[in-house]
This record gives sequence, C-alpha cells and structure tokens, in this order.
Amino acid sequence: MQPYELTLADAARAIDSGELSPVELTDSVLGRVAAVEARLGAYVSVAADSARRAAVQAERDIAAGGHRGPLHGIPMGLKDLIDVAGLPTTAGSRVREGHMAVEDSTVAARLQGAGAVLLGKTHTHEFAFGLTTPQTRNAWAPGRVAGGSSGGSAVAVAAGEATFALGTDTGGSIRVPAALNGVVGLKPTYGLVPRHGVTSLSWSLDHVGTLTRTVEDAGLVLAAIAGHDPRDPASLPGRPALGPHRAGERLTGLRVGVPRNYYFDRVAPEVEKAVRDAIGHLRELGAELVDVDIPMSEYVQATHWGLMVPEATAYHEETLRSSPERYAPDVRVLLEAGALVPAGDYLRAQRARTLMRQAWAGLFDEVDVIAAPTVTSTAARSDQHSVRWPDGTEESVSDTYVRLSAPANVAGVPSLSLPVGLDGEGLPVGMQLIGRPLGEATLLDVGGAYEAAARGVVAALAPAG
Repeated sequence: MQPYELTLADAARAIDSGELSPVELTDSVLGRVAAVEARLGAYVSVAADSARRAAVQAERDIAAGGHRGPLHGIPMGLKDLIDVAGLPTTAGSRVREGHMAVEDSTVAARLQGAGAVLLGKTHTHEFAFGLTTPQTRNAWAPGRVAGGSSGGSAVAVAAGEATFALGTDTGGSIRVPAALNGVVGLKPTYGLVPRHGVTSLSWSLDHVGTLTRTVEDAGLVLAAIAGHDPRDPASLPGRPALGPHRAGERLTGLRVGVPRNYYFDRVAPEVEKAVRDAIGHLRELGAELVDVDIPMSEYVQATHWGLMVPEATAYHEETLRSSPERYAPDVRVLLEAGALVPAGDYLRAQRARTLMRQAWAGLFDEVDVIAAPTVTSTAARSDQHSVRWPDGTEESVSDTYVRLSAPANVAGVPSLSLPVGLDGEGLPVGMQLIGRPLGEATLLDVGGAYEAAARGVVAALAPAG
C-alpha cells in the first residue's frame, strides 16, 4: 500500500509511531495528483512547493516533541469557497478573477493550527450554485458527473489526491458528491462549524463539513474545526461534546428510523436495494428498526428553494447588477430568478422551515437516527440532463440529486453519507444517516459500526479513470 492510499487515521498512527513522515506522505499524495489530476480535474490549483515546506516543518515539529494531534502532517484540500490568506478564492467564477484572500477563514486557521498540510484549492460549481461541478470528473468513471457543489473535494479524496478535504453543503453539496464518488461526507448541525471567511450561497442553509475515506476520519476532522466563533452570527455557543468515536461496537438499543414516505420514492432499484441491505446490517448489529413518516415532505422543495434562491440573489446583488455577463448561464438565470421572489414568499418559506424543524424534533422523540438513500441514483452521464422515472415523471439531474439531501439543510440537523455498495455499472451507492441537532457523535458511532461490519463494501480508492 502506498502512503496516499492510507486513511487519515492510519496515516496519523503511522506518523505518531515514526513509521511514516509527513514529508513521505505529502510526496506520495502529490505524486498521485501528478498521475491522475489531468484526467479528473479535482483542483483549481495545487500549491506543491508550499505543501512540501509545510510537511518539512511538521516533520521537524513532531521530531522535537511538538506533535499537535492526528491532523499534524496530513495533506488536505479546501473547497475554493474557503479563504486562505494570500491565496485566491475564485468560487469557480469569472466574477472572482483577481480576488485574493487577506486572512484565513476560521476553518482554515483551525486546520493550520492542527498542523494539517494544505495541498490546494478544489473545484466547486460556480458559487456552490449547482449539483454537478462541471470542471471535475467522477473518480470512478470520468464520463460521469462528480456531483456538487463540493465535487472537487470529493474526487480528490476518492482518488487519493488528498487524505481529507473540506466542502460546504447548502442542499446536499457535501453528501451528493460523497455518495457519487464512494467517500464519507458529513454535514454537521447548522452552526456547529463556523463559516467566517467562507463564501456564502444561502446564509440560513450553508454548512461547512468534511469529506473523508472513513467515518473515523470524519470524526477526527470535525473535532478540529467545530466550535464557537463570534464572527459567524449563526455559530452555536460552547464547544460540542463529540466524544470518542466507538467504531465497531454493537448498536443494541439504538432506534433506526426507516422512512415509509419520501426517501424511497422515485429511487433507482439498485440504490434502494443497497441501502435497505445496509439498514439490515444495522439490525444485525442490534439496532431496532422503526418505520417513520417524514413530516411535511411535500413542502421540502418549495421551502428549500424559497429560502436559498432569494438569499443567494441578495448576496450577489451588486455584482449581478454590475457584471452579469461574468456568471455562467445556469447560475445567472437562478440569481435573476431570485430577484422575482416576493418578500411574502420568502417569509412563508421561513415559517415553513420553523414548522418543519419542530416536526423533525418530534420525529427524533421516536428514533435516534434515520437511515435513507443519500441520492436517488448513482452518477449521471456528463451529457445527461434529466432522469425519467417509471411513473412517467421527469426530473433534472440537479433536482433528483438535491431531493433527498435538502431536508437536513432545511431542518438544520446533521447528516452523514457513507458508501454502502456499487451498482451494476460499478458506481458507488451512498446511504445517509440523519440525526437530531448536535447528534454527530451518534451518527459517527452508527456509521462506524456499519463500516466495521461491512468492511470492504467500497474500501478501495476509486480507480481514477
């Protein structure tokens, strides 16, 4: 096994024991970038020289007894919405040409403090307003979409071009590409991870989260970036009690909600089978399966779009007026549409979200987690624009991908996507575990128990074309 193939946790243990140096690990990952990046397009830019310097410094600090923890010396990527002082933040847009960040975002500063090694900035769909990330190709099948908008981060992790990465999630933008590329994506509770220094899509729905190869890795990164920051008005007070991750333990007494409605409606048969089989694994581990009804499911799409579109338009108001031609057509039309949303409709969406959050809180009186597909289908062809279902309905690719991920954003609850198999074409299938607010520790425990029991389901790195 090459160093770039190691999980974060395994690499950290090897560095701690002296079996592997940060320089060896970083060189291995950069070598992988050189080998596959031209085919995949995960990165906007790769800062190889500065990454090597950071790895050398990490090696010296560790040798001198200054080991900072499991992220020290670990190479990672950041979605190109996340500011790093002295580097451009392009947000995947010509609107940001010439932009240079003057200070670190909170998450970048926390990762630097933990000793992580920045490899570069990963591609995003323009201003995170899309579900495909067209600049980037799927790590398992380059003729397929990567998912988005954190597609570059997911592909970098899936292909061994980063040991871990950060993304953002406003309607599924971490979990969708995680599912389509066979990696683990965690969208935390709203407000748990600060967004200061992160370009916004929709301020009441935006989350910063993790893309990793394993559930254990997700917990290690979350522990480094979570916690209050007064510069983010939505930041939750105090520091979360994430607890140690108990990978591999049985789930006796845990109540897993299995949706009767919504989450298995209009889902590809191979996706449904893989997810239901994974839920069966949870039962074999001792969990109690409880059928549940998803509340207010008929209002999810209207509420999500009713919040996101006008907030995005308000954020872009000045540049949309001064230089609309610099936006890609798909994003420009959405931003212009947001200007037509009446204030009353936006307020109704806010009220609907409040009711939805209250209803979801009641749901978690009945169960501890909900298990469901992350997306309705595996990665679409790059030239595919829609999905037609057996009942005759047709959805755009973006609409079908966001349909099952958006509820957790509207409700503000944490959601963990993890790979649970491959379809007949060898493409990854993802299952999401959804928990109560600040229930990340439970999600990590459940996901880790499944991962240990079903080890090898999607264990290898993607073939990277």
